[in-house]
Amino acid sequence: MAPEIGELLGGSMVFVLFLTLLAILTHQMLSSYVRKWREMKPIPGISPTYPLLGNALSFKSNGRDFFCQLVEYTNQFRNVPLMKVWIGPVPFLILFHAETIEMVLNNPKHMDKAYAYKFLHPWLGTGLLTSTGDKWRRRRKMLTPTFHFSILTEFLEVMNEQAEVLIEKLEKQAGKGTFNCFNHITLCALDIICETAMGKKIYAQSNYDSEYVRCVYKMSDIITRRQRMPWYWPDFVYYSLGEGKEHNRSLKVLHSFTESVIYERAEYIAYIESDSESDQGMKKRRAFLDMLLKTTDEDGNKLTHKDIQEEVDTFMFEGHDTTAASMNWAIHLIGSHPEVQRKVQLELQEVFGQSDRPINTEDLKKLRYLECVIKESLRLFPAVPFFARSICEDCHINGFKVPKGANAIIMPYALHRDPRYFPDPEEFRPERFLPENSAGRHAYAFIPFSAGLRNCIGQRFAVMEEKVVLASILRNFNIEATQNREELRPLGELILRPEKGIWIKLEKRMR
Repeated sequence: MAPEIGELLGGSMVFVLFLTLLAILTHQMLSSYVRKWREMKPIPGISPTYPLLGNALSFKSNGRDFFCQLVEYTNQFRNVPLMKVWIGPVPFLILFHAETIEMVLNNPKHMDKAYAYKFLHPWLGTGLLTSTGDKWRRRRKMLTPTFHFSILTEFLEVMNEQAEVLIEKLEKQAGKGTFNCFNHITLCALDIICETAMGKKIYAQSNYDSEYVRCVYKMSDIITRRQRMPWYWPDFVYYSLGEGKEHNRSLKVLHSFTESVIYERAEYIAYIESDSESDQGMKKRRAFLDMLLKTTDEDGNKLTHKDIQEEVDTFMFEGHDTTAASMNWAIHLIGSHPEVQRKVQLELQEVFGQSDRPINTEDLKKLRYLECVIKESLRLFPAVPFFARSICEDCHINGFKVPKGANAIIMPYALHRDPRYFPDPEEFRPERFLPENSAGRHAYAFIPFSAGLRNCIGQRFAVMEEKVVLASILRNFNIEATQNREELRPLGELILRPEKGIWIKLEKRMR
């Protein structure tokens, strides 16, 4: 009997210890929550707000409706320096004024991504987009040389080749009435990023129904839905009652694709490094993956397979989806404004004449008005409509105390419509970005690629690709948009997309 009593007492002690630890953790969490609630009470916010649930019950479940809801909040609070929402027990500041955004993005203390980014980790790991602290600093330092302009220019040949494939596909649509160009542009962007990032031709433009693209969209939708539903934040709930199974099915497709490419490329590099004759051919077509496989840190350590996987997944997502969306928005806006289209085509005529030669680096420098068009498109429809940071120490923003542990949602979509910097903000006016009109504008009034220390490492690559593809289209076709602005119905999830595509008519231009 004595051993049984001892076991019983021992089991009771463990149970009591467990309850004690649970009580301590619960008390700490509740104390932190109550402290933030009190300290942030003076900050204007939406209502109703419920304890622990916050404003979550007020949010629309549909992605399009939720985005419209956020935009409406920024319109209501336009004259207030910042506002707050509670998603469950987590407070978020919504920032859409250049002055308040600068205070967060320009502060090295607030470089960590917000809590909601953890739901990207199963897909993107902790690569450059999602990593924090020392890991982010080391990785950024290692990867910055791979985005040097001299290396980016090597990718110009790929961009020209894939743009030529796109033109051949669009020629089949010219003169045949209205069609949705969104997927055509997206598959072109996917072909470009696959060959430049991974050194692999996947012929996505020839295979119209890309499973990878479908899974990228599906994963984006799944993740953003989870981010705004705090009851699905715990993994055990999400994978039991939520979309966990669908999440994992899409994840398997996305990871299988990049894993196979990394393995193939590593074997290819090993082969050509052992063959000096093949080495010359390989140097003509470098890829980001080649550089990742050879990159070392300050201590001479190479990236592990896991490190490479998370960066490749990040490049693939960020490098095709954002650029594809941006080019589609630009096509709609150009097709809706014939006078802008004429100016772009006049500039193209001055640079290329009657030639159909590929675009080179000198041409890119001369396409100044086209660059203004791209920037104005990004102002109205930034590819990333909002992103978030964690407030990593107590601070004051515009006189309001903001406690450590709060999150800041930066909304470029609303920021770019500030009439102080962009009068008549809904009007499409590329001239806003001519040097004489940009002088004196707040540095944080236009941030399509974020800003500060964590600005987008690939922004020069993105602008280069947009210039090449859009110039190729406008050298060959006249564009007519067949949707008005209201029909676009922007869907703001991880990426800003039109709900039902971009519908246009094309007319072949005679040289």
